[in-house]
Amino acid sequence: METHTREHRSLLAIVERRLLIAIANRLPSWVTSDQLTLLGLLSMVAAGLAFASLQLSWVNLAAFILALGANWFGDSLDGTVARVRRQPRPRYGYYVDHIIDLFGTAVLVGGMAASELMTPNVALVLLAAYFLVSAETFLATHTVGVFRLSFAAIGPTELRILLAIGAVAVFLHPVSDIGGQRYLLLDVSGVIAAMGLVAAFLLSSLRNTRALYRAEPLPHHDVGRAA
Repeated sequence: METHTREHRSLLAIVERRLLIAIANRLPSWVTSDQLTLLGLLSMVAAGLAFASLQLSWVNLAAFILALGANWFGDSLDGTVARVRRQPRPRYGYYVDHIIDLFGTAVLVGGMAASELMTPNVALVLLAAYFLVSAETFLATHTVGVFRLSFAAIGPTELRILLAIGAVAVFLHPVSDIGGQRYLLLDVSGVIAAMGLVAAFLLSSLRNTRALYRAEPLPHHDVGRAA
């Protein structure tokens, strides 16, 4: 039994939930939630490898987008299948799902750095910012009891869509001209994304710290009476 509530308020959350339930009800019984989890992992590795060679051919771009689609299918559907079939494993699912997400994100950002479309320093900053948000989310789930899957109406699915659009843009125009200076477009996007992640980390940290302080205020001691 889950000890936390899931809060998903992204733009596509309602439509996506209905779609996932419909797909889960129609999947053959031999397709298990564990198989879908494995698909989510392997597809993220494939996405990282495809991005590493993105600029070589449009085929790699197509492979990257297809890998993102496969990742959505596996990562979004595994938990839904378990719930629809009444086979919940909340602790196992929560742990494995997020270990895979962390690993998959590291592989994807590594692929961006390897592609030479993003400098390694920007990739490290972006990955560090993502890990900050992830750590705060995991801590908040344990202490506040709310697992937030989205921020500013952007959730995992919306993020995949943005990644696909960004990959097309970078493939077509890898360099951006800003103020007379030329920068890698993915570097610019990475810095903006890192700033957004850090902002999300700070806002969520302040909100949860305030909530926890109100729930557990310092006890008031009467010093004079105690003496």
